[in-house]
Amino acid sequence: MQPTEATRPATADQSRRLKDELSESMSFSSQMKKEDEELSVKALSAFKAKEDEIERKKMEIRERVLAQLGRVEDETKRLALIREELEGFADPMRKEVTLIRKKIDSLDKEIKPLGNTVQKKEVEYKDALEAFNEKNKEKVELITKLQEVTSLSSHFSLAFFFLVFE
Repeated sequence: MQPTEATRPATADQSRRLKDELSESMSFSSQMKKEDEELSVKALSAFKAKEDEIERKKMEIRERVLAQLGRVEDETKRLALIREELEGFADPMRKEVTLIRKKIDSLDKEIKPLGNTVQKKEVEYKDALEAFNEKNKEKVELITKLQEVTSLSSHFSLAFFFLVFE
């Protein structure tokens, strides 16, 4: 029995060592997991910070580009005015012709709706005139009929008068 007892403490010793190694291994593993998580969190926050920085830079660039576009548009308008002035200096008659054409175009735009209004009013006038003439004609016919009736009535009255007093 002694050899088994001797082996027992050895196995117990081995068992303790295995337990210690296992617990060290587990604590090392959990420590590694924590370190991995920390690294993941750090990497994620670094990634988010980088994304935010990229987005901020994109917005800054967009604002600068829009501001530049605004300046370009202003300068384009200014150049167009300068070009018109230069053309005016080169040929004063041409400038006057251009101004007159612009006025004519402007008046054309004003005249078009007025012409449409005139046409509508002419149609209304013609319709009203036609209705007026029809009513006037009907009135004349009625007056003529009234005169005939009154004329016949006065002839019948005279005839009746002569018949009664005869």
